[in-house]
Amino acid sequence: MKFPHPIQNLIWQFSRFPGIGAKTAEKFVFYLLKKPRNEFVEFIKTAVELRNKIVVCEQCRNFTEKSPCEICSDANRNREILCVVAAPQNMRAIEASNKFNGIYHILGGTIDQLNGITPDKLNIKQLIGRLKKENIKELILAFNPDIQGESTNIYLKKILKPFSEIGIKITCLARGLPMGADLEYTDEITIANAIEGRKNL
Repeated sequence: MKFPHPIQNLIWQFSRFPGIGAKTAEKFVFYLLKKPRNEFVEFIKTAVELRNKIVVCEQCRNFTEKSPCEICSDANRNREILCVVAAPQNMRAIEASNKFNGIYHILGGTIDQLNGITPDKLNIKQLIGRLKKENIKELILAFNPDIQGESTNIYLKKILKPFSEIGIKITCLARGLPMGADLEYTDEITIANAIEGRKNL
């Protein structure tokens, strides 16, 4: 038996989310159908507001309500240290450690050839532009310690070599983070230790 088209269509939309299969998508749809109409309308309104009010920060590429974002516009941040992360969730994890007071650059992912994520699809040109314009003294590469993160570290180390030759220190997080760990779900103490124990590339 097939579900009516509106149900089937929404199941398909939810199943396109990362990590969401057809069964979970189905649960989401029937959960929404059980909600009172006013709560459902509020859910839709919130989703529309997300799309209409969130923009990309012109400096760090973070999602924000205004550009530049809160961190980029904070005069108390150390603008000589730039931390490069794959996603906004990673930035939030590092902020929770309370051990970093520099600024950020969000790459928009890590190199993953198998899934079609090549360097040209990441915010690497913008990163190079910032290194040319801003007075950066240290660049921290803070990616998940997995194959994609290591591939991105190696690639960036290679193309950023001219900047290291003119005195910009390039470091990566210390291996306080175990292989295969996800920054987003790593506890604050582990992240703090990794930041404090970062090393030269």
